[in-house]
Parts: sequence; structure tokens; C-alpha cells
Amino acid sequence: MRRSPVEQSHGRMTKDGIRIYELSDFAGERAACQITAQILDEVAPLVQPGVTTQVLEDFIAKRVVELGAVSATIGYNGYKHASCISVNHVVCHGIPGDKVLHEGDILNIDITVIYDGWYGDSSRMYAAGKMDRKSQRLVDVTYESLMIGIEQVKPGNTFGDIGHAIQEYVESNHMSVVRDFCGHGVGRMFHGAPNVLHYGKPGHGAVLEPGMIFTIEPMVNLGRPEVKVLADGWTAVTRDRSLTAQYEHSVGVTEDGCVIFTDSPKDMFYKTWA
Repeated sequence: MRRSPVEQSHGRMTKDGIRIYELSDFAGERAACQITAQILDEVAPLVQPGVTTQVLEDFIAKRVVELGAVSATIGYNGYKHASCISVNHVVCHGIPGDKVLHEGDILNIDITVIYDGWYGDSSRMYAAGKMDRKSQRLVDVTYESLMIGIEQVKPGNTFGDIGHAIQEYVESNHMSVVRDFCGHGVGRMFHGAPNVLHYGKPGHGAVLEPGMIFTIEPMVNLGRPEVKVLADGWTAVTRDRSLTAQYEHSVGVTEDGCVIFTDSPKDMFYKTWA
């Protein structure tokens, strides 16, 4: 999401305005995140050539309600949908509609639900039909960059360590990291501190502490990193029309590392296609 100011929340805050939860709170965050992860598993078979993004949105909106949750995005700053679906050169915040998927399209589906006051936020890549080699490599690098960033999540490290690890890996593969959007604090609020940048310098930024909950969601372009937002005020695309990909996990810092809340119940977070 675009960098945002800290939203109102309760509990202990660090000097950087980052909320520190009790580790016992992690069960609530996991419950919300697992609803999101389950829906992202379930929508995968519907991603096929000839299907519109509205069909995917309708399924997602229905399952959110059936699973006892509420969409965090419907009504958020005027947004009207339960998902963002970003196809090919759309970096993020793609609006579902009558766009028909074609063979070889790649797309990111991003969902956030609210369950018992906790926000579960995650996104994954999908493919309509068979990806070409270029798309596959982009998706692979994006996924690996996320996991390399997560490896840096442990007490005593900094947010700069996370961003640097992602940036170094992506650029070593001759791709670029989007600068205009970032991860964010999550938990009992949708967006809060910190802004989790996917680039940076080791040792810079706030120090990680047990109890922090946030998203890591690198957006990686095959071309240059610059993006632009279309006239609808939401859809962000690569300026050079190059392909882009994104993966997102919600994580929590533990005493000796981290926990991933949005892991797939069917072990298909990385590979959602046949």
C-alpha cells in the first residue's frame, strides 16, 4: 500500500510509533490471516483464460462473508471491492471488473479481511493458463525476494536489513524494486507504522522487537521501478509497461525470529497454478 500515517490504536508503542503486541495476541492475528489464506487457496482453480476479474471478485466477496469475516477494503477510502486484482503490468490496487483473462496472463490477488477485530492481509501471484519463461522468472524472483526479506525478521535486526536483503536479491537478478509502495504495520488496524520499505541500507531504520506485526510485500518489475497511478485514483501501473509481480505475507516478530501468519493451508502460497 502507499505509505500512510499511523492509524489510531491502543497498546504500547515504540518511539517510532510501532505497536508492540503481546505474543499471546498472535493467535488472533493468525485466525484472521488464515481466513485470507484459505480464500486465496480456494480462488486458484477459477483463474483461467476467459474468466473476468469480476468473477474472481464475486467469489472472494462471497467467501469472506461465509467464513464469518468482513472485507477490510470495501468502503476503505471509497473502494468498493473485496479484492485488488492486478494483471500483467498493473503493480497493485487493480480494480476487478469486466477485464477478461488471456492465456499467459499473470496476476496478483490481494485480500484483507477483518475477523474478531484483527486484520488478515496477504497477496499472491496467479497465472491464467501457462506462463512464459520471462513471467515465470519474474514470479520466482519476487517470491524468493519476499522469503529472503522474511529471513531478516528477528529481534535486533532493523527494517533496513529487510529492505536491503530484498533489493540486493532483486537487483542481482537484473530486475527492479518498486519504491512508491511498501509494507505496513497490521494487526488491530489495517495500516499503521512502520512503513516497510523493500529497499534500504543494513542497520538503518527502526529495530525489530518481539510483538511487532507487519506486512512484507515486495513489488518487482522486469523493467524500471517507476510507476504511475491511473485516473481512477487506485490502479498503479509500471511506467514502461513492463511486467510486474508481488507476494505479500503478514508476519510477527517472536523472541528468536518470526512467525508467518498467512501461510497457505494447502501449501500453495507460492504455486497457485496447475
